[in-house]
Amino acid sequence: MALDGFTISALRAELNNTILQARIYKISQPEADEILLTLKTEQGQNRLLLCADATLPFLYLTEQNKPSPMSAPNFCMLLRKHLQNGRIVAIRQPSLERILMFDIEHLDEMGDLKKKTLIVEIMGKHSNIIFTDEDGTIIDSIKHISAAVSSVREVLPGRPYFIPQTTDKFDPFTVTKEEFIPAFLSQPLPAGKAVYTLLTGFSPLMSEELLYRSSLDSDRSANTLEEDHVLHLYGRLREMMEDVTAGDFDANIIYRDEEPVAFAALPLTMYAGETCVHSPSVSSVLQEFYQKKNAFTRIRQKSADLRRIVQTALERNVRKYDLQLKQLKDTAKKDKYKLYGELLNTYGYSCEPGAKTFTCENYYNGEQVTIPLDDTLSALENAQKFFDRYQKLKRTEEALLTQSAQTKGEIDHLSSVMASLDIAQKEEDLLQITDELADTGYIRRKSTAKRAKITSKPFHYISSDGFDMYVGKNNYQNDELTFRLATGNDWWFHAKGIPGSHVIVKSENKELPDRTFEEAAALAAYYSTGRESGKVEVDYVRKKEVKKPGGAAPGFVVYYTNFSMVAVPKIGHLQQAD
Repeated sequence: MALDGFTISALRAELNNTILQARIYKISQPEADEILLTLKTEQGQNRLLLCADATLPFLYLTEQNKPSPMSAPNFCMLLRKHLQNGRIVAIRQPSLERILMFDIEHLDEMGDLKKKTLIVEIMGKHSNIIFTDEDGTIIDSIKHISAAVSSVREVLPGRPYFIPQTTDKFDPFTVTKEEFIPAFLSQPLPAGKAVYTLLTGFSPLMSEELLYRSSLDSDRSANTLEEDHVLHLYGRLREMMEDVTAGDFDANIIYRDEEPVAFAALPLTMYAGETCVHSPSVSSVLQEFYQKKNAFTRIRQKSADLRRIVQTALERNVRKYDLQLKQLKDTAKKDKYKLYGELLNTYGYSCEPGAKTFTCENYYNGEQVTIPLDDTLSALENAQKFFDRYQKLKRTEEALLTQSAQTKGEIDHLSSVMASLDIAQKEEDLLQITDELADTGYIRRKSTAKRAKITSKPFHYISSDGFDMYVGKNNYQNDELTFRLATGNDWWFHAKGIPGSHVIVKSENKELPDRTFEEAAALAAYYSTGRESGKVEVDYVRKKEVKKPGGAAPGFVVYYTNFSMVAVPKIGHLQQAD
């Protein structure tokens, strides 16, 4: 998600408190679209990272340094020439635009005091870092935009700088209800889209939040709402803007399943059921969000090939299983053919030659049965024909029962591998999954390739009562936990009837409190394919009751005596040990 006007406003407030009057000590350009400013203040050193990447633009304070290229790019050299040892004297944000302007005073070659402005535009694919003179003339920019690229605005040296007005939007600080209400009611758009179409600085996320605070459906068309509803919406808008004006920000990240899904500078009340982590620093929120989001994105990209292999094999086995079940259903006719043969052997002496049907009494239930006949065969020959059909279908059924059980096992195994890919967090988590797919024949291991050293470890949690709880990240780790780490009196948990991780609670030969049982069940529910459900049924049993059949796939176990409970797949309150 991109930075919106609210986050930029919170950043401006934070930067005014930390780097206003700071001296620019060092300027570098670690990436083609990034500028890193090292700043000196009375309190110490700060680094400000500016990024105009088209897919992920941002700016925030960071403690991390980034290596620079051996030869500085031209834009970096230009900034060094003009701004080295300059002082940041003002940080501005026009209205609620996604723009920050840094006014910087410096001495020119003649020793005269001059002022320049470094402008950071966080506008998605139109993001840019622009350097202007005191009168607003563009000196240079990190991206050059000519008239051939944009008909709205040229960003080239010598051109005047102005904020592009591609659409007529209201300033949320100054818009009146007389302006807002009729404009909103005239929009033939979903209410959520109507908000960010009309108001500067609103992202889809903050539009949804505003409508949630107003108890309005964001999918409902704006022009179907009552005027009173929009008046209430305007009231919530004014409250939101008063918080911004007062600097009453609350930087936070929303997590779902340990993955960051949203961040904001104001409370996100619409995510009341999710894990929310607050921070006094907007920069730390942005840095954490983007780093963790990138980590999740990278691991998904790296697992894409494995997912495709598993998904292809899974779909193939599902199709095969459906066909086998259909064929099994057809074999149900075998008992009918056996009955026909038996009846013809018993009553066939009374069957007239050349008859196409024969009706007799079924001596098992006393009902009349009409048997279709081949009129070119005798009754006994027809009986033998039915017995042959029965034997053929019986053999087919026996073969299909074996094959369908094997296919179902393949489906369960592949589903468990897919679940393992869903919870993989690091590259090393993928190594054991790759080994498992190679060992089970789904991918080919190069003859010269050595098995990679495994550094991935199971998840380790500490229950509220101090008991160690372990969660397997994949089938190999599930087997390791269940049959090597766990002892007979430890407790074993697994989501009932669906793919998921084995959870082991080390009991140390003590009685577990009810709370520990509930927390372990929550882990089993969370690390299963039922994690999106509100509740998941979880089986639990002493480890000594869990057995592994000979030749079974990794992670597959059986147990015949167990307890069950319903668990909520939420683990945000649990302490992770390492």
